[in-house]
Amino acid sequence: MITTIPQQKLLRILICAGAILFSSFYSQAQKDITLEEALLIAFENSPDIKKSRINMQQNKEHLNAQLASLRSRFSFDITPLSYDKTESYNDYFSTWNTSENKKTSGTFTVSQPIKFTDGRLSLQNEFGYQDNYSEASSSNYAGYNNSLYLQYDQPLFTFNKTKMDLTRNELNLENATLAYSIQMLNMERQVNQAFYSIYQKQMALKISEEEFENQKVSKEIIASKVEGGLSAKEELYQAELNYATSKSSLDNNRVELENAKDEFKFLLGISLYDDIAVSTDIQYIPVVVDLEKAIENGLSQRLELSQREIDLNNAKFDLIQTSAVNEFKGNVSLSIGIMGNNEKLADVYDKPTKSPRVGITFSVPIFDWGERKARIRAAELEIESREIDKNSLRDDITINIRKIYRNLQNLIQQIEIAKQNQKNAALTYDINLERYRNGDLTSIDLERFQNQLSEKKMNLANSLINYKLELLNLKIQSLWDFENDRSFVPQELQENLIIE
Repeated sequence: MITTIPQQKLLRILICAGAILFSSFYSQAQKDITLEEALLIAFENSPDIKKSRINMQQNKEHLNAQLASLRSRFSFDITPLSYDKTESYNDYFSTWNTSENKKTSGTFTVSQPIKFTDGRLSLQNEFGYQDNYSEASSSNYAGYNNSLYLQYDQPLFTFNKTKMDLTRNELNLENATLAYSIQMLNMERQVNQAFYSIYQKQMALKISEEEFENQKVSKEIIASKVEGGLSAKEELYQAELNYATSKSSLDNNRVELENAKDEFKFLLGISLYDDIAVSTDIQYIPVVVDLEKAIENGLSQRLELSQREIDLNNAKFDLIQTSAVNEFKGNVSLSIGIMGNNEKLADVYDKPTKSPRVGITFSVPIFDWGERKARIRAAELEIESREIDKNSLRDDITINIRKIYRNLQNLIQQIEIAKQNQKNAALTYDINLERYRNGDLTSIDLERFQNQLSEKKMNLANSLINYKLELLNLKIQSLWDFENDRSFVPQELQENLIIE
């Protein structure tokens, strides 16, 4: 007899099978990520890094545009057709006269800015054809005309705007490059902190699993004793309570680990559905730190100090630019050329006319109600503020490096103490577990020794992680790697600090 499976039951079987296959695939797809791999992923995918990189490239294009503007410019303006018809009143003859003019022309210009003087040299040629009729003189003229002249314009008694704009763009690019490099350093700090946070929670989960197994063993021991009449039922109740508490702690640590993984994946810019685990082996090797060297290198190499210097230079440029408001200044314009016109194109320069021109203008402010003075004072105060920022940053760098140095010395002692405490706690737990087997200890007492062992294990793990993070912090603050005794400028930063 052949039996058929109901449709709903078959559907449930297929769903369960699919869930099992998915769970199997998902567990196999878990990927172990090392700290070095996490940093590479973050540098490539982080939104903050991408924005900082775009800002650097944008400022680079601004500088390229400014450099291109210093080269000769070629332009050609053309007027294919110009027509006008006007009437004018002649007072002498008391008549209205009509004039009509048709014209086509083109102007070719070569302009060259002069960087060192803020002047501009230009060569201009204007060629055209004109057909003019005037009723007043009853005459008509149709012919060609051409004007060729060389001109130089030079501002006087004011700042060099061309040179200042170029310097500002160079400083903006340098500042954006420094900001990109600082962002990479900050990202390295964030990735390290998040990485070791996951490692810490993995350790907490592992310790919870060990504690859970120990509670399971102690529960089995007391259950056999109660069954044999060697212990009261109250001991079993306490052991079951300890077992449940350990199970709850284990579940909480699993949840905290998964939450930390999600935050870590978001920081790296990878899919939240990827199953990851961090892989590392914290090797504890005490590092000798030279405090004076750390401070000296930090004060000479920190990128933030370079940024403050750029801010100070920009403030000085603002003062120069502000001082030009309502100031006495002048301009010299020199030009020389020849003009010609003729009804025949070949004879346009048959009788050329020279056209030299010299012009000098001055701008003389008389009274501005104190506007210029007030603006200059505001710019001077801005410079003072930038100076204070720079000096304060130097003090902050020194203070932070000193704090880190003291923390490192303290952490070394804490690690040694934590190692000894863990060793003692493990021995104490083994001894009391044997006492518990022999009936000389209650479940409550054994629970206390179990908690003590878990606490000491976590204390050691936390001390090692804190030591690693403080070493990284010192490396970022001083830009010196004391673990390898070398300057800390990663290859990525070296490439980005090069201004092309």
